Amino acid sequence: MNEIRSYGLRAHVRTEPSTFVLHYDRGHLVRSGRGLAFWIRPMTASVVQVPLDDRELDLVFHARSADFQDVTTQAVVTYRVVDPALVADRIDFALDLDTGQYLRAPLEQLSGLLSQLAQQRVWEYVVATPLRQLLVDGVDVVRTRVHAGLSAEPALTTLGIEIVAVRVSAIRPTSKVEQALQTPTREQLQQEADEATFQRRALAVEKERAIEENELQNRIELARREEDLVRQQGRNERLRVTEEAEDGRIAARGEADTIELVEGARVARERERMELYAELDPRVLLALAARDAAGALRSIDHLTISPDMIGPALSALAAGGPMRRTAGE
Repeated sequence: MNEIRSYGLRAHVRTEPSTFVLHYDRGHLVRSGRGLAFWIRPMTASVVQVPLDDRELDLVFHARSADFQDVTTQAVVTYRVVDPALVADRIDFALDLDTGQYLRAPLEQLSGLLSQLAQQRVWEYVVATPLRQLLVDGVDVVRTRVHAGLSAEPALTTLGIEIVAVRVSAIRPTSKVEQALQTPTREQLQQEADEATFQRRALAVEKERAIEENELQNRIELARREEDLVRQQGRNERLRVTEEAEDGRIAARGEADTIELVEGARVARERERMELYAELDPRVLLALAARDAAGALRSIDHLTISPDMIGPALSALAAGGPMRRTAGE
């Protein structure tokens, strides 16, 4: 920021280091340089100040593409003054010695010149290029064309202006056209999203089906094992019953054989006994019977012997012959 202090017929001027100052008195150059501080006579002096720092110029261009679509281009041009004395000869950078501000608008004049030159380069490209190509390649192409065109522009070279950089932030059609261009892509993205959702759901269904099939297979396997278990248990039970029946049959046969053996022995003994009795004398049999009867009786209160019983026996004994058997004996 410039500082000018008045002391009557004289004034003191102090400038910033980023500016180049030319001091004229009565039309003659007295001093020049960067960031000077000096005394002047306001009545006869004039001070010129040219900024040397990098300046940015925001540009917005409207043009129509080769397919008749309105296009807006936004760019930023960075420039600086490399020859302040030369630009000061072409553009008025004189200061108001009372306020320290420019008497004219030199920076706006310089910006207008740069804007027109840049716009010319942009228009030359936009009007010859279809909209889709502009949207795809336009940013890089416009930046390169504007930078190269302004750097080689004789009007800027003779002013001592250097182009530092050119940045193109956007090339856009109207909102309706932009929306129309976005619709296919949006629909495609939506379709891809729907397809992804469908695939995700299909995958979920497939996983669910696999889980259900796995559970079904597990249940089938479990049922089969239960069936095998029941079948094995049945076989075991039948085997147990068969073995128990066989054991019972063997035991019954053993008992039957034992009974048969015992009964057979008893019958054989009785048969032998009867055969033995058949060969004995009746008197002996009578004696044996009496003995058995006496052994079986606990007490005998009365004993009756009839003549019919012992008569024949006594007669036989007296005769010394055997006792005859009566009919039915």
